[in-house]
Amino acid sequence: MVDTLEIPNGLIDKLRAANHVVVLTGAGISAESGIPTFRDAQTGLWARYRPEDLATPEAFQRDPKLVWEWYAWRRELVARAEPNPGHRALVTLAERVPKLTLVTQNVDGLHQRAGSENILELHGNIFRTKRFDDNQIVEEWPDDGEVPPRCPATHSLLRPDVVWFGEMLPPGVLAHAAMAAGECDIFFSVGTSSLVFPAASLIGETLRRGGLTVEVNPGETPHSSAVSFVLRGPAGEVLPALLEKTWPT
Repeated sequence: MVDTLEIPNGLIDKLRAANHVVVLTGAGISAESGIPTFRDAQTGLWARYRPEDLATPEAFQRDPKLVWEWYAWRRELVARAEPNPGHRALVTLAERVPKLTLVTQNVDGLHQRAGSENILELHGNIFRTKRFDDNQIVEEWPDDGEVPPRCPATHSLLRPDVVWFGEMLPPGVLAHAAMAAGECDIFFSVGTSSLVFPAASLIGETLRRGGLTVEVNPGETPHSSAVSFVLRGPAGEVLPALLEKTWPT
């Protein structure tokens, strides 16, 4: 457990005074719930496939049944996971500050299950389904055994509502996240390698105007030398300790 005394007093004071906090979360916070990272999840029947060969529009067009079944398997992995103390700490943080913008690269829905609301999902959500033809969300379809299923209204093949390699992020979501990063008092980068763009560029919106930035991660990232504070450790330990030090119970 992170010793709360290791958390800088300067950060405590700034967090208490903050009006708007932005938090970007990545695969690390989900890994603490037992969800393998995207490239580490290839086991068993799927070990012979590279994720890069399955998570593309071209792969879906080539073999839609294979891609749908791979995501069905991944959904089962995610469904067995539970939110961890890092997810729950962000719910509490939203109750402590006037405004919290939570941005995530994760598609697992664990923030929602922990109780967070109005999350900006940069890469989509594995539990949502949309039409392949026009990206419209579809919530119900006939259970007729067809894999993948088809939209009952248009007969379009259905696919997971996640961002695949070669696809653009949802423009409205990315713009909202960038605007929040450009105006917030504090930007937290939590459990992300800062290697996946454009999500990794969001902290730059805060850095460019000299805003306060905090990295919460067990290891070094490309942003470690530039941020205001580095809290080295897993989110499930660091975030609860930070809250306890900032707002003692």
